[in-house]
Amino acid sequence: MPFMYYGYGFVLIGFLIALLAQWNVKSTYSKYKKIHNSRGITGAMAARQILDQNGLYHVRIESVSGELTDHFDPRTNVVRLSDGVYNNTSVAAVGVAAHEVGHAIQYAQEYAPMRLRAAIIPATQIGSTLSYPLVVLGVIFQALPLIDLGILLFSLVVLFQLVTLPVEFNASRRALNTLGSSHILDSNEVSQSGKVLTAAALTYVAALATALLNLLRLIAIRGNRD
Repeated sequence: MPFMYYGYGFVLIGFLIALLAQWNVKSTYSKYKKIHNSRGITGAMAARQILDQNGLYHVRIESVSGELTDHFDPRTNVVRLSDGVYNNTSVAAVGVAAHEVGHAIQYAQEYAPMRLRAAIIPATQIGSTLSYPLVVLGVIFQALPLIDLGILLFSLVVLFQLVTLPVEFNASRRALNTLGSSHILDSNEVSQSGKVLTAAALTYVAALATALLNLLRLIAIRGNRD
């Protein structure tokens, strides 16, 4: 029974880590969205320039509602930029836009971690949906194979979060290098954009930590059944 309590402790720690990461990215983004770049380039303009420099003329840029809802959709070859990024000239907006373009470039160049992440998405979705119900059923019916299967499926979620890290860090590195080398931002502005992208990247580190802690909780539940 005490081991079960440790399992709930894992959940609490994971929640606090995720909460701290979200607070950090929002506060950092809020700070640097007030600082506008010297060239007056918007997020959409920066995205278009970087896409064209890499020969990705076919990739479109669209505006999407919300804050920090920016993403690249490989199914439609569209970079979607949030309201606060698309027409905004802040160093935060330009950095976020360049980061999403980094994903488009990864996809075009068949960047290995990006391909792996895309390949395991279906299995990850199954794992996130079925893992906990299987563990609960295993506990109710005292069926260890069901618990083991639930743990195995949740391990796919952890794998997805792990593979996501190099994808996100690489996109940020591409973004900052391009913003500097193409003179879209000056060196100080690149540094400021980098702080926003670093804060955003830490949310993925937090997601991995949370997934690992939840996996440990399931293992703790399994250990309590022996």
